[in-house]
Amino acid sequence: MTKTLDRRDFLAGSAGALGLGPAARRLRLDRSGLRLVLLGTAGGPTPKANRAAPALVLLHRDSAYVVDCGNGVARQLRLAGVPLASIRHVFLTHHHSDHNADYGTLLLLAWASDLGRPVDTWGPPPLGRMTALFLQMSEADIAVRMADEGRPPLAPLIRPHEIVADGPVVRDGDLTVSCARVHHPLVENSYAFRFEVPGRSVVVSGDTNPCPALVALARGADVLVHEAMYLPAVERMLAGAPNPAALKAHLLNSHTPVEEAGRIAAEAGVKTLVLSHLVPAETPRVTDSEWLAGARQRFRGRVVVGKDLMEI
Repeated sequence: MTKTLDRRDFLAGSAGALGLGPAARRLRLDRSGLRLVLLGTAGGPTPKANRAAPALVLLHRDSAYVVDCGNGVARQLRLAGVPLASIRHVFLTHHHSDHNADYGTLLLLAWASDLGRPVDTWGPPPLGRMTALFLQMSEADIAVRMADEGRPPLAPLIRPHEIVADGPVVRDGDLTVSCARVHHPLVENSYAFRFEVPGRSVVVSGDTNPCPALVALARGADVLVHEAMYLPAVERMLAGAPNPAALKAHLLNSHTPVEEAGRIAAEAGVKTLVLSHLVPAETPRVTDSEWLAGARQRFRGRVVVGKDLMEI
């Protein structure tokens, strides 16, 4: 089931069928399955008016597993009704600012929201150094909150792990996570992740051009969340760019046209393709029909155009 959680639902005072509170939905943590909520679906580092920066969360048992930490991820989790204290693992696909800008901030805000158990974080080097530098930068704030609010030290609650190879990443009860290095030129270590519990599997592409390693990782998955570009609109977008030739070369070398995302989904034999990290995300506007038509040129399964706060 896929549903879009309209922002008006969050701000309305009713507690109707979605179980909404006065400010945000309280999202039930699933005791057995694996639920996916898209937190931000825009591509690119600049803030967008209509979509948040890249991030998503998977919910399993009493834990939240966050993938990527674009700007505003903590607020998006709040709007989705996911308690920050439920975060158990954080995964970064790679170190571009639209994917890691709020990595430290998310953990700091979760700590300020009564995070009481360690969080394991996973991503390419230099994740350990990034974590240490963020804690150093935030040292004054952390010290004041420990003294004024009686909070425990934050540093022992963050356990960074650097990923340097394909294969298994973590096993947490009956949930397993594995990864594969994908092609994102000029970024040496960029990873896709596969999350699996009995009966359901979700793969997140990260940023990549069309990549055989991703096809192998996604083989037979229930859901593939894949980045997508709509090239006719990209051409229109580039017309106003200060250096259109360089930007076009970067986009074509580093990202995936929506038609190719459909081909990858077909080759992998996935059931549902979710288009996210959309480029362009704002201007010029691409309609859902255009995204769907592009993906369906190569893929006959279910296609979903991702929206912020959509649950799949």
